[in-house]
Amino acid sequence: MGIFKKFFEKLKYTFKRTELNASFYDELEELLVSSDMGVETALDIMDELKAVCKTKLIKDSEHAQIELKQILINKLDVEPVNFSYPLIITVVGVNGVGKTTTIAKMTKYFTKNKKSVLLAAGDTFRAAATEQLNTWAEKLKVKIIKQGEGADSASVVFDALTSMKAKNIDVLIVDTAGRLHTKTNLMKELQKINNIAKREHPTANFLNLIVLDASIGQNSIAQVKAFKDSVDIDGIILTKLDGTAKGGVVYPIVNELKVPIVFTGFGEGVDDLSVFDPVSFVEKILM
Repeated sequence: MGIFKKFFEKLKYTFKRTELNASFYDELEELLVSSDMGVETALDIMDELKAVCKTKLIKDSEHAQIELKQILINKLDVEPVNFSYPLIITVVGVNGVGKTTTIAKMTKYFTKNKKSVLLAAGDTFRAAATEQLNTWAEKLKVKIIKQGEGADSASVVFDALTSMKAKNIDVLIVDTAGRLHTKTNLMKELQKINNIAKREHPTANFLNLIVLDASIGQNSIAQVKAFKDSVDIDGIILTKLDGTAKGGVVYPIVNELKVPIVFTGFGEGVDDLSVFDPVSFVEKILM
């Protein structure tokens, strides 16, 4: 797990101290900041920990670790995403974050849970994107709706929605073109896709999920804010936690943006996607 694992090891070493002195708190604070958590979030967590330890007269690191665990879990306590069916998921994000591979992983997750899945190749700006998604559809034995390069993405989504309703598909996953906040026309197209989906299948559960590369740390917050200026973001899929990422970025994302983490990815395999669980995530850090 790369740097993520090294961060865990350093944190565990810090908690081997027996006395809660200034050195202990300084070292812990430095570790939290270095985890991509950001200074403001780290200081907030440290203030809470110091206050709890003072109130409860905690003097040793073992009990401080228990209190820190609960603080970290509470910080991730936001309203979870609703996975009721039929479900339409529009997957957004900039190029390079692993959107198409993440769609494949989600497809595997839903099919393993006995849900029928349909893919829509809405990224019509890059022929390679449609080809890659088509390859995954064949491997995973699910149907894909696609058109030629340069086609109207909204038209692809309309066709997919028609097929979804006709065949009573449980989950429709829509790929979209990689967008930056400077690409106004692409953001408008995303709004159009959202409007068509809600209009054509109003009884479906509709989610916009953004894929973020965990290794870019605090920059991921700016990406979410840019997309939120155009469409509602219902949840986050955090990928590449097995590389250079340290994991702490989940805290400013959840606390500043009030958007839940839905899935996390730790590898390139089609099964390497997990439903995000705050308790198990924190336990990986502290245990």
